[in-house]
Amino acid sequence: MTDGRTSRVSRWGMALLLALSSTLLPAGCGDESGEEGGVSVMTQNVYVGFDVDPLLASQDPNEIPVLAAQAFAQLLSTNCPERAEAMADEIARKRPHLIGLQEVSLIRTQSPGDAALGGVVPAETVVFDYLEILRAALSARGLDYRVAGKIQNVDVELPMIVDPETFACDDIRLTDFDVVLARGDVETSNVTASNYMATLPLPSLGIEIRRGYVAVDAVIARRGSYRFASTHLEDTPFPEVQMAQARELAASLTGQSKPVILVGDFNSPAPVGEAYAYLNSLGYVDAWTRNARADQGAGLTWGHDSTLRNESDQFTQRIDLVLLNFSQAGLDPERIRVDAEVWGDERSERTSTGMWPSDHGAVLAEIGIATDRGRKGNR
Repeated sequence: MTDGRTSRVSRWGMALLLALSSTLLPAGCGDESGEEGGVSVMTQNVYVGFDVDPLLASQDPNEIPVLAAQAFAQLLSTNCPERAEAMADEIARKRPHLIGLQEVSLIRTQSPGDAALGGVVPAETVVFDYLEILRAALSARGLDYRVAGKIQNVDVELPMIVDPETFACDDIRLTDFDVVLARGDVETSNVTASNYMATLPLPSLGIEIRRGYVAVDAVIARRGSYRFASTHLEDTPFPEVQMAQARELAASLTGQSKPVILVGDFNSPAPVGEAYAYLNSLGYVDAWTRNARADQGAGLTWGHDSTLRNESDQFTQRIDLVLLNFSQAGLDPERIRVDAEVWGDERSERTSTGMWPSDHGAVLAEIGIATDRGRKGNR
């Protein structure tokens, strides 16, 4: 038993110890819920669920119904609801303040279809709404995440053969979105959602692939205000389109008075990709290069099989990124402190039936700015 004086001395000692700890520890040394330390963010390409390359590469419109049927079969086998459960578990573990999602798909069908005959009636029967599936999984875990902003990108409907003998076709429709989710205690405003003017024409499908970005202002209690943006740039084989989109994106974020956190699937491999280098030249700091966690290695994020059934991690590129531009807000980028990890590259992170959650790994990062007093955050 102690007297009052001894109790006060103990409390003063503990307060001093905590003060010293906050000065010496980098951002990200708080608990895994994001309740301590810096602002916590996540980027995840959800994965449409099938290999798009055969459709993109086709030069013969007569091949499309067969290729579309194969794509739909693979989409069913990669089972978005099962994968969403794994993603929701990870979000529950880390509870990031802000999440950028790419390849958030809405899959609809029409039976019988009319696209093969030149019809224009849109397919409206919902098979999978990836966003609502993930939100339901989050809600089931007691998590409060809302849609802070989203942008609709490509919306394409194709015939898919269902009876090779009669050549009967249904239609499959894919609508793609980029989405920002905000935790319930994060205030968001000033939403900008825009498609890039630079698109990828696909004459054999009769469409143009549109991509875009969504950005929000986010106020996080005791951590300050940020401009948070998420995007999905065009794929690597089309560098001219990708670079044009990167320029549009950078222009939209120029002149921000708030620190900018830009996340997404950039399809530009770090550190050699042209779009990556361009954004870096504008002052965007790659958070992974400031990572305090040496156990996370190179941070590769892409390369699982389109079936998601490969036995071991096959990641070969780092294209899912968290980029930071704090200098526009007058903050010294050299003071950035990051605690980051890749999720979706360990066998233990696969689903109950042994699927990887996506062909991309997620990147989770806790970010802070060390001030002269050693405090973290943007104030």
